[in-house]
Formats: sequence, structure tokens, C-alpha cells
Amino acid sequence: MTYLSLAGGLLLLLLCGDLLVRGAAGLAARAGISPLVIALTVVALGTSMPELMISVDAALRGSPDIALGNVVGSNIANILLVLGLPALAYPIACRSQALGVNTGFMLAVSGLLIALCFLGPLTRGEGLLLIALLAAYLAWSVRAARGYRLDARERAATTEALVKDVKETGRLIEHAVEEIVEKDVKPATMSRLVIGVFILVGCIGLPIGARLVVEGGTGLARAFDIPEAAIALSLIAIGTSLPELSTSLMAAWRRQHELAIGNVVGSNIINILAILGVSSLIAPLPVAANFLHLDLWVMLLAALAIVPTVAARGSITRTKGAIFVLSYVIYLFAIFQPEHVT
Repeated sequence: MTYLSLAGGLLLLLLCGDLLVRGAAGLAARAGISPLVIALTVVALGTSMPELMISVDAALRGSPDIALGNVVGSNIANILLVLGLPALAYPIACRSQALGVNTGFMLAVSGLLIALCFLGPLTRGEGLLLIALLAAYLAWSVRAARGYRLDARERAATTEALVKDVKETGRLIEHAVEEIVEKDVKPATMSRLVIGVFILVGCIGLPIGARLVVEGGTGLARAFDIPEAAIALSLIAIGTSLPELSTSLMAAWRRQHELAIGNVVGSNIINILAILGVSSLIAPLPVAANFLHLDLWVMLLAALAIVPTVAARGSITRTKGAIFVLSYVIYLFAIFQPEHVT
């Protein structure tokens, strides 16, 4: 039953997270906003919903290691795995000036989180600080979006690509979407009905999937005498990063580089500010020694790993992608060593 709960929850998170992303991105595309701005805000918020649901549920259930480990592990997976795997097939260009500013902010909030964790448990005070920074970040992003409007031609191309992505999310989704698209969607335009259905189904399914994942993850940890933090940093973190991975893979395949990397950078920012902010408002989050000795530093190093490429406006090449993926495998090996799990 534990395995069924975990597998079912991860599958539900993947499908509903993907639906929420498509609906949110379609909504933003109708407003004619740049793909980078969409990726850094709307798509990042959508793909971070599984992490939010799991961390909040874990905080309510008194499992702080899962709440914190889910975020830290997800941020590590987002860069090393979610950017590494697509780059193995399609190098990801990082040429936007706005991306540099957002990457710098991601690095800053990662450093802030480490400092707060060393000061003690994440309490309501720290939660309010993180939420305030989130509000400032979103307000700045909205202002920046005004300078990144698309013309009608680019807007049509973006929405057309989104409709194609929707049709490729799986057979079950495909049949339902095609039935709706054939009746209600004009060429290169996702209808309000499709957008509304996708967002509604995503919002309903994500909390259910989160509850199943938390129950399955904690049950698995107890069955094999593995600390909850190790499960959260690995299995749950990978599971909740699946929406980011699927989004970045599709974006890289379609050569939408800004969407691929913007999704990761925005998601990492939101994971720290929104998810840990809300979770610590619900209940204090003690920080285990293992996080201070290894995991938080790996998260910071992963964030630093993309800074030179973004600063030089270069590309995450296949070689860099291979290094990222290999680094992630080494990290997974390290967190299950006796000195880390005890």
C-alpha cells in the first residue's frame, strides 16, 4: 500500500502539475507576455505547486524534515537534473539580460536561506520575511513584464506551440483536449474553456497527490528505517520536480530556451520564498544537522553552477549537462551514506 500511495501520488502530481502549467501558461500567453516572463512567474508558480502542497501538508503533520528537504532537494534537482537532462539532447541558450538579474536573485535567496537555517528553526518571523520578499519579487516581475510585450505574430506562435504541447502530454489528456480543441479553439489560440478546465483540474488534483506522496514517503522511510529527510531530498524531490522536467524538456525540444531555464530559476526562487515561507508560518521548521553539513551547500553550489554561463550569455552545452547529471547521481549516493542518514 505504501508503494501504491507513493507511485499514485507522484503520477497524479505529474499529470495535474502539467495541466496546471499548460493552463497557466495559456492564460499568460493570451495577454501577450514574453516567454521568459511567463516562465519566471506563471509557469514557475504552476510547477512549484506540488512542492507547496507537500511541504504544507508535511508541516501540518509535524514532519519538518520532509517540508524542508522537499524544497532543498527540489532546488538541487531542478538545476542538476531538470537542466542537465534536456541539455544532453538540446543545448540551452542563456542569452537574456533579464535572466541574469533573476539568476542573481535566486543566488541571493539561496544564501539567505542558508543564513536563516544556521540561526535556528524557521519560525513565523522568518516566514513573514520570505513572504515579503516573494511579494516584492512578484511585484517587480509584473512591472518588468510591461517591457516584454509580444507583438501579434509572436503571440500567435507562442499560443500555437502551447496548444501543440497540450496535445503531447499523453493519450488520456490528448483525447480530452482534442475534443475540446476541435470545437472551441481557433487556430493558434487556446480557448478560455480549455484554460479554465486545466487550471481547475490541476488545483484539485495537486493536493490529493501531495497527500498520497507524503503518506507513501513517510511510510517508506519508517519501513526501511531511513530518515524522512533522505526520502524528501531524493524520491519526493525528484517526484515534485517532474513538472519542471517535462516543461523544460518540451521547451528545449522546441528551442524555447528562455522557457526552459526561466522555469527552473523562477521555480527555485518560489520554492524558497513561497513554500518555506508558508510552511514556516504554519509551524516552526527545525533544521536537522544533515542539512547544515551538506544539503544546503549543494543547493548553493548548484545555483552557482549556472551563474558563469548566464553571465557570459552562453549555453548549457551537452558537456555541462553531463556534468550536472553526474553531479546529481553523486549527490544521491552521498545522502544515503550512513554518516548522512544517521
